[in-house]
Formats: sequence, structure tokens, C-alpha cells
Amino acid sequence: MMASMAGRYAAALFELAKDQKQLEQVEGDLDSFQRMLDDSADLHRLVRSPVISAEDQARALGALLDKAKIGGLTANFFKLIARNRRLFAAGDMIKGFRALLARQRGEVNADVTSAHPLSADQLRLLSDNLKAQVGKNVRIATRVDPNLLGGLVVKVGSKMIDSSLRTKLDNLKVAMKGTA
Repeated sequence: MMASMAGRYAAALFELAKDQKQLEQVEGDLDSFQRMLDDSADLHRLVRSPVISAEDQARALGALLDKAKIGGLTANFFKLIARNRRLFAAGDMIKGFRALLARQRGEVNADVTSAHPLSADQLRLLSDNLKAQVGKNVRIATRVDPNLLGGLVVKVGSKMIDSSLRTKLDNLKVAMKGTA
């Protein structure tokens, strides 16, 4: 991971946050930014568009960070990557930072996609089951995708468990075509 451009930026942010004893603050700020990125098509376009100038990206990003109360080290980091035309990789940088933080804490990150938001009890049960399988504490990042219809898609490291209703229906469709 560290060999990639996003990995190097994530490692630099991690080391700075660690040196300044701001790991939890930066983690919270990155989580807030990731939620905004997931929820806003406009922000996603701003971050990904090569047509928008670095100055315009930095100006818009600065206003957004102020509104979201993201400041200090994290705001400076986002302004730097906008100035360096690396804002398109912000999502990968956030993932890299989370991976480094998880490694330091002895945790494993799991990305869980569900058709509907999971309740606190469901998350706790899922976390307990994953911890039993993996042998480490599991930090769960959730995402809702109504297209799944039901079930879950769980990614832990390089492993993926897809128990979504959509995949089961697709597999059934393929199986039925094969018997006709």
C-alpha cells in the first residue's frame, strides 16, 4: 500500500497525526469527510473532476471544511492534496490512513454493505461473529445499497462474503439458463 501515491500521503498524514498526538481527531475528521463524500454527488464530482482548477477545488474545499468544522491538521492535509492535484485520491488516502490506524490498534477493518441500515444490535452481532472468525477486534464501516435487496456484502482484507439477495438471484438466473 505504501508504494502507491495514496499510500504515501496516508502514511505521511498518519505519522504527523501520531507525532502531534491527534490520531483520534484526524480519524474523526476523515470519517466526517468520507460520509460527506459518500452522500454528495456534487462533492464527489468536485473531488474527481480534472476539469476543475486546483484553485477552485481548494476554495470550494476550504468552504466545505469550515462548514463541517474540520480544521487543523486534517484541513491542512486536504488543502495540500487539492493544491497538489491529488484530491481525486482522497478516498484511497482515507482507506490507507484507516489501515495504518487499525494496524497500530491491532484491529481489522471490515467494509459492510447492506440493503438497509443496520441496527446497533445487528452491528454488535456482526462484529462479534467477525471477531470470532478473524481473531482480532473488527472495526466496521457500513454502507447502504438498496440494490442488494437484502443480505450483506462483507469485505475483510482480501476476503469477501456476498450473501446479498441480488447475487443469489443472479446466480439462480445463471443456473436456470444452464438447464434450459
